[in-house]
Amino acid sequence: MFADWQKVTTMSRDEIRELQNAKLRFYVQHKLPFSPYYRDLFQRSGLSFKDIQTVDDLVKLPFTRKEDVAPTEDDRSRPRQFILQPDEKLIKKYAHPRELARLLAGKIARQDVHARLEWEYKPVHTHFTTGRTALPTAFTYSARDIELLKESARRLFDVAGATKDDRFINGFPYAPHLAFWLAYHAAMTMGLTSLHTGGGKTMGTEKIIRAIERMPATIATFIPGYAYHLMREAVKLGADFSALRFMIFGGERVSTGLREKTREMLEKLGAKEVNILATYAFTESKTAWIQCAENSGYHLYPDLECIELVDKKGTRVSEDEEGEIVYTSLDWRGSAVVRYRTGDVTKGITYGPCPSCGRTVPRLHPDIQRSSEFKEFNLTNVKGQLVNLNNFFPLLSGMKEIEEWQVELRKEGGEALGLDEIVVYVAPHTGQSFENVKQEVERRVRTEMDVTPIVEEKPLAELLQRMGMETELKEKRILDSRPR
Repeated sequence: MFADWQKVTTMSRDEIRELQNAKLRFYVQHKLPFSPYYRDLFQRSGLSFKDIQTVDDLVKLPFTRKEDVAPTEDDRSRPRQFILQPDEKLIKKYAHPRELARLLAGKIARQDVHARLEWEYKPVHTHFTTGRTALPTAFTYSARDIELLKESARRLFDVAGATKDDRFINGFPYAPHLAFWLAYHAAMTMGLTSLHTGGGKTMGTEKIIRAIERMPATIATFIPGYAYHLMREAVKLGADFSALRFMIFGGERVSTGLREKTREMLEKLGAKEVNILATYAFTESKTAWIQCAENSGYHLYPDLECIELVDKKGTRVSEDEEGEIVYTSLDWRGSAVVRYRTGDVTKGITYGPCPSCGRTVPRLHPDIQRSSEFKEFNLTNVKGQLVNLNNFFPLLSGMKEIEEWQVELRKEGGEALGLDEIVVYVAPHTGQSFENVKQEVERRVRTEMDVTPIVEEKPLAELLQRMGMETELKEKRILDSRPR
């Protein structure tokens, strides 16, 4: 049903482009017309579905943006417009001729036709975005999509280097979010001995620590911030993580500094040679991509998606230039997007054999920033200033002088019309002077982000409570307390 992954990973660039062109033509002409949103978009744009023959033709299409997909208080049904919804009239008009001929010839019993269409298109599973919009955005999967989710999950673990003999701990929060379910299906599809903990809020940190120790686990997946907290607690308990081979992170950027801190903590737990790998995903992609080695890019699935990079004006850039990631589905049913501007910026996309694993699939540069995290602050009486909140993660998470941190955005004196303040709460590492930590945080933030924060000390226990480390699905690293 899906392409042979091992064959895809050895294709030349020309073969990959030929495969993508064929899949794009089929998808746009015979599946995308079932989407209410894209039928309307093509009509408004004066385009025919047959106008899209190759990936180069995608530039004819307007971009789809987050605000097109996200629900609002006035229109909560927006996400439904992106679900493929075939009916008899649309099938007769747009279905592939071979498929249509089989249906019209009566070679398939009517009830079997209905069951097959339900399997391919009916939403049976839903994920939600994690709060980038005022209201969570639903993205649905059909039964066919679940099979594709399993396939892409298997590919993710294959790229990482997992084998059926590995033992797996899924430490992602249990929720209708992509990370947990992708990890679940990866383990189940590969047949790994596994425990899906639901994260600290569900199973509790100490029980997860003991599970890693007693399995003993060779692969663990976590959100980076929670992983560091768990490892800190594991050191206190004298736990043994020596069997670990892979620590896989999702949900946050993984900086060089954070990798170093993680490695030091793992060594204290007896894990001497661990591959610390990062993943990249967004809900609308319906899957995730991973590194094969710590210095590699994110390995894509070119038979399942087409990725473009564009500048701020929306013009395509060359593969070695920085650009915003634009995503086009080539195979998903349920909810699907085409030419979707993610708001995520990377430094390029690489083709040719990977120096680490030899696979020839395209690879996104691992340094990806969320441009949607740029916010304007009234920091002076003169003008506003754009600050990229995403930069706090690699900057502060990599500081060895800090145990934990949180950023709060607030108004000076609590006045609604007052100046904005950026406050960094820190719990210094044992033996570190707060004054020294304060000066270093101020210096780094000022140098990297061109703003001077207020730095305040908090006891570790109080800071963990403020962040909801074991009570929230994901810890609250950046808190916006400004009046709306």
